[in-house]
Amino acid sequence: MRVRIALWGFAGVLVAAGWWVYVSATAPTPITTSPLLWTLAQFSCPAVLAGTHFHFGVSVYWLLVSNAVAYACVGLLAEMFRSQLPSSDSSAGIS
Repeated sequence: MRVRIALWGFAGVLVAAGWWVYVSATAPTPITTSPLLWTLAQFSCPAVLAGTHFHFGVSVYWLLVSNAVAYACVGLLAEMFRSQLPSSDSSAGIS
């Protein structure tokens, strides 16, 4: 279970790094000019959403860390709910 939660956190780092690469590649044009991309960035990176709501800047390193923590928390919840589901193995008597 720990490995899966760590993978969720790593996925969060990859998402934040992907947005960082995208924003760096399109540097003269701000991401806020595209409403669809801006909304997707806010919901896939919770620190961006908090930063725009409370009007503060977030450095790239804090964005990576906060996104890893947020995705690990989501992964923890997903794994807790996953463990509550009935098992679908063949030893349950269903053939």
